[in-house]
Amino acid sequence: MSAFAKAFSPALREIRVLCSQSGQASEGTRQFLLSTYPIIKKHNPDLPVMIREASGTPARVFARFEYGVEKHVELDNLSSSDVATKVGQLLTVP
Repeated sequence: MSAFAKAFSPALREIRVLCSQSGQASEGTRQFLLSTYPIIKKHNPDLPVMIREASGTPARVFARFEYGVEKHVELDNLSSSDVATKVGQLLTVP
């Protein structure tokens, strides 16, 4: 989780997390959010982090950067540590 214990690049404008609030495929994503969200917000208080839960939604994270550049990763059926690795890679400046 140490990758999240720092301020992100100013080029990162928004993080959006989509997952199912009860689906087994989103369990790792939910655990990641519970453990990491407070750390991210502590070091990036002005960064919008939107969490959208809906039944049956595949787990994924979107990152929007400056100039409208947007990237995403699929997180279904991943453990919390695998989710942290993929999200850490996603949040690097393109």
